[in-house]
Amino acid sequence: MQATTLSFSNIHMHGELFRNIFRARHDVFVARNKWSLTNADGMEYDQYDTPASRWIAIHDENQKVMAGGRLTPTTAKNGIYSYMIRDAQFGLLDSIPENIMDEVAPVSTDVWEGTRIFVTQDVPGKQRFRIHMQLVQQMISAAQDLGAKRIIGIIPHTMCKAGKRMGVDIREAGPVMDIDGQTNVCVSINATPKIH
Repeated sequence: MQATTLSFSNIHMHGELFRNIFRARHDVFVARNKWSLTNADGMEYDQYDTPASRWIAIHDENQKVMAGGRLTPTTAKNGIYSYMIRDAQFGLLDSIPENIMDEVAPVSTDVWEGTRIFVTQDVPGKQRFRIHMQLVQQMISAAQDLGAKRIIGIIPHTMCKAGKRMGVDIREAGPVMDIDGQTNVCVSINATPKIH
């Protein structure tokens, strides 16, 4: 498996990979999870897919996406939107409660938000956790490259516990709550490089 971080400045170097991320998101979030999300031509997208964001893909040599996620700076602006957790706190997102995070959503170059994190159904059960952890490590590495010291996001509560077991410096940053039929929690991941 390969790990690639995409931005608007390098998507031309990766063939169909950028498009394949959005197709995989459609398969996971729209087709499988039955979430009512914006989509077209078999691809899911939203207001946070802007040139400010980065997209992480875990994929094979044929650019088939097995897992993915998105990083958005907490300083982002797109019309009335900024980033998902902050917009939820401002009441701009009906599907996410305003009290999703215990603190006021930060606006800082040191903090990026991780969203649209997924592992596709094509990944066999025995490999799912390993692929997911490869994705998390790639997201942390990409965040470090962008100057971030912390990643915040909303994830399934079970993945927070699993991340801790695997050595990810992760903590709950909000109440455990049901969102779209899943038990989720807002988390904060320390992206500061560890000194050995």
